[in-house]
Amino acid sequence: MARSTVAAIDCGTNSIRLLIAEIEGDAKTDLLREMRVVRLGQGVDETGTLAPEAVERTLEACREYGGVIDAMGVDVVSFAATSAMRDADNAADFSDRVEEILGVRPRVLTGEEEARASFEGATGDVAEALTAVIDLGGGSTEVVQGLGAPTFSHSFDLGSVRMTERFLLTDPPSVAEVTACMTHLDAVLAPVLSRLEPSDEIVGVAGTITTIAAHSLALPSYDSEVIHQARIHVDDVRAACGSLMQMPVADRRALPYMHPGRADVIAGGALILDRVLEHLPRTIEELVVSEQDILDGIAWAAAREVA
Repeated sequence: MARSTVAAIDCGTNSIRLLIAEIEGDAKTDLLREMRVVRLGQGVDETGTLAPEAVERTLEACREYGGVIDAMGVDVVSFAATSAMRDADNAADFSDRVEEILGVRPRVLTGEEEARASFEGATGDVAEALTAVIDLGGGSTEVVQGLGAPTFSHSFDLGSVRMTERFLLTDPPSVAEVTACMTHLDAVLAPVLSRLEPSDEIVGVAGTITTIAAHSLALPSYDSEVIHQARIHVDDVRAACGSLMQMPVADRRALPYMHPGRADVIAGGALILDRVLEHLPRTIEELVVSEQDILDGIAWAAAREVA
């Protein structure tokens, strides 16, 4: 594979992220990572439509990213959109406006494509073993299992924003709300995850999980170097999930590693992670946390297109 500089954009339900990387053969050097919490999926679970104010927030981030991409001499830009765009009836209009700004049309990934990109991005630093990757987003959660390459993947319509908007309406969530949400999660997750072979490694990716990891580790600030490849006992991860669920939003927002745009929805994400870990068969009691995820998978795919 010839050397190329790629820009990968992951447009999710809660955030839009940019990775600019130089890729040559099997080597990837990250030049820049950026994230903006724009909540594109605001209200989509209820309305099926991207809200105008959410669209404008996201387009403003695209304009900002476009300036950075132009300044860094990128060879190819790949824009991938996930759950919110899959669910929205006005996704084509949004795509038109993104294309006007960035010169590239968003590719709306299917749940299976999203899962595969997450697996490729997340497993680069993991020793080869039967691995399950959990990619927990704002609108959906993907669970992928494989040995070197995916052999199973499933995209669940379960995300931190979606669960918060649907179930967790008080601050902090009431016992009744948490119980209703857990009942729903168990009904959706258990029949699918129970079919899997026990995994020898479990890797968790994306901002909800990395933030829960920071909470479990009681970090004085968000530290990617400490979080990446951290191995945390499942019991400690689930205790951190429970702690975040019980906190008022103001207390979560005051945590030194909490992005302010994640504080109001992380309880929904914590509930999802807790229930996935409850139902996912495994041979170990550790979660490996990775800072590499679908964004890295998008970058690898973009580099292959250039080659």
